[in-house]
Amino acid sequence: MTRKRQFKALFYLNIALVAALIGYKGYLNLSRPEFTAVHTEQLLVLRERLGASDSFSFAVVGNINNSVGVFERAFIPLLNKAQIDFLVSAGNAVSAGGEDKYRALYGTLSHLNMPYLLTFGPHEYANFGSFRFYEHFGPHFYSMALGDSRLIFLDSTGKTHFRWQLEWLSDLLDTDDAEHTFVFISHPPLHVENHRRLINNKDFLAPTEFAARLMVLVKKHRIDAVFSANLPIYSEQDIDGARFITTGGAGGLIRNNDLSFYHYVRVHVSASGVTTELVPIQIGQHPLFKQLESLWFFIYSLFYVGLVNFLLILGVLSLIAMRLYTLVFVGHNYYRNFDLDPAPWIEKPLRVAMFTNNYLPFIGGVPVSIERLRNGLQARSNAVLIVAPRYKHQDRNERNVIRLPSLLSFGARREFKLANIFVPGIYRKIKQFKPDIIHLHHPIWVGSLGLFIGRRLGVPVVYTYHTRLEHYAHFVPLPGKLFRNLISHLLIKRFANKCDGIVVPTYSAEEYLRMIGVRTPIFVQPTGVDFQRFQTVDENALATLRTQLNIGAETILISVARLSNEKNIDFMIDAVQQLRRDVEQPFRLLMIGDGHQRQRLQNRIDQLQLGNWFSLIGAVEPEKMPTYYRLGDVFVFASQSETQGMVILEAMAAALPVVAIRSSGIDDVIDEGVNGFKTADSQRLWQAAVKQLIGDARLRQHMARNALESARMHSIEHFALEIKGIYARMIAQKST
Repeated sequence: MTRKRQFKALFYLNIALVAALIGYKGYLNLSRPEFTAVHTEQLLVLRERLGASDSFSFAVVGNINNSVGVFERAFIPLLNKAQIDFLVSAGNAVSAGGEDKYRALYGTLSHLNMPYLLTFGPHEYANFGSFRFYEHFGPHFYSMALGDSRLIFLDSTGKTHFRWQLEWLSDLLDTDDAEHTFVFISHPPLHVENHRRLINNKDFLAPTEFAARLMVLVKKHRIDAVFSANLPIYSEQDIDGARFITTGGAGGLIRNNDLSFYHYVRVHVSASGVTTELVPIQIGQHPLFKQLESLWFFIYSLFYVGLVNFLLILGVLSLIAMRLYTLVFVGHNYYRNFDLDPAPWIEKPLRVAMFTNNYLPFIGGVPVSIERLRNGLQARSNAVLIVAPRYKHQDRNERNVIRLPSLLSFGARREFKLANIFVPGIYRKIKQFKPDIIHLHHPIWVGSLGLFIGRRLGVPVVYTYHTRLEHYAHFVPLPGKLFRNLISHLLIKRFANKCDGIVVPTYSAEEYLRMIGVRTPIFVQPTGVDFQRFQTVDENALATLRTQLNIGAETILISVARLSNEKNIDFMIDAVQQLRRDVEQPFRLLMIGDGHQRQRLQNRIDQLQLGNWFSLIGAVEPEKMPTYYRLGDVFVFASQSETQGMVILEAMAAALPVVAIRSSGIDDVIDEGVNGFKTADSQRLWQAAVKQLIGDARLRQHMARNALESARMHSIEHFALEIKGIYARMIAQKST
């Protein structure tokens, strides 16, 4: 009950936040008008304030960095009382160049009771900020005359080429008769040697030609002072009568020591000359308050984002509110309904529509599993319709298959098809089929189409979790780690929770889905294998095949996998390279399968001179696979991307002991030391298991008998019967 009250309090708090957001956004839209060409407005105010006077005072600050707690709350009140005429930022007034940061800065500077001017610095430039600076404030480099003084602002970010600026500056200074000249440039042109612990070379003006030629102009035209920011310190150097002042303590990160502290520089201009004064400010902000300030500024800046982003933020908070509502006010029964009676649907024929991203003639675990389920269901008088991509060499006489044309093909051999799920009439065809249930075999694309149609037709949707998506990051045009560690799991979770039931082949797969937050009912049902097909092999065909492959008395290792990164073929190549040195008995590994990595793998085999030990056989037609399995003495496997590993069951049905790497799809199939070995992801351990089976014929025969018995329990007939029972439960649930 206490937990429910907590969720209830969070729900009402979230509703209050949404209301406050909407209200404050409306207030800002009414009270804070758009701002453009601010520097022009500020200059008009400044000239009106100074009139014809040649005497004035101004403050120079650097690295404001959108600081609310330091600059807005501590600096601005002091500056407003300091009897100065205007403020100049020497650079980095914003923490980054986003629209929200510029709007927040504009709000902060509105608290000043004096005009202000900004220097275009690296933070103003970041995140496409150069366009915003130009729109909101003005050009990236500019100058203005105040009495008999001139203020010059330069762009040190590289946005404007330095040679163009230097030509402009040289012409300006040659024709200018100002008594005093001040230059503002964010990157310091002079290095500060005694503060190396706080800075590095990239903080200074670059390229060196820019700095060198600027120094020449400063000396030639007797410029009074050059002000810079970009460093968290205060530094003043006098070169040939010109003062080079670096000021970086107006709100950004500082160390609160004698080198790095909060401050601003006060400049007074009069007939008697120019004076500069360092004005330290004792703030001593605690690190905790600094973090809280950063958090507050993040929230504060959200109010200044564009309308679309604001609506997105509002939408997220609304979703959170809805989620909290379900946690607080909606009752849940976490036990299944024991009153459901699936018997009526088990006894009568069902109509099943299956949706898949790949299907025969594409060779892979998912198409083979679908075909076996289809055959098993049809053998019991159920009707099955399959929606799948179109392939060039598909069976032209196939029935009850809707083929979708491809939008594009990818993979080295163009074997993967991105089907056109927007084909007109697809919904009408499925509706005419009148499915009792829809079975999805992939969580994206064609699978999403099936989920959409199932929802529209109001029939239950079942999804079989075949594939560990995180192992297919190399096929996705996204950063690999982002897809592998986050997106793949979120995608599976989101999709699975939209379905009415999930079928998984192993208990480890069920454990994974529960770990990532899947709440949908899950049924553990291993995929069936055509056990009888592997029991009889044409001995003449077997002898012919042994001759074609030049197989003698050596021990034959068999592996079956698509030649792709996620299947870990390189692991086995490296292992065979070591085994040929460690094993006295002759052996050979036959790798059956094809894929986009074939040429690379063959080149690697050739480079390692493993041709006599490791052979890439290529793709084999499914009906010929029992003969190829019968060539072997041991089945070896290194993939960790399986949810079950259909080829392992096939190998066991052909009486082959198995050596594989322990993973979610392997752990439930191999009984350690009984029908094979499952090792850690270690070449040393994997090689040791393979070596043991190569050298011990009696152990191979013992494990072969056990493997055969293990496979016998996974017949297609049993598989289809169990799946139909799951269908019946889902239909019964939907009918209540």
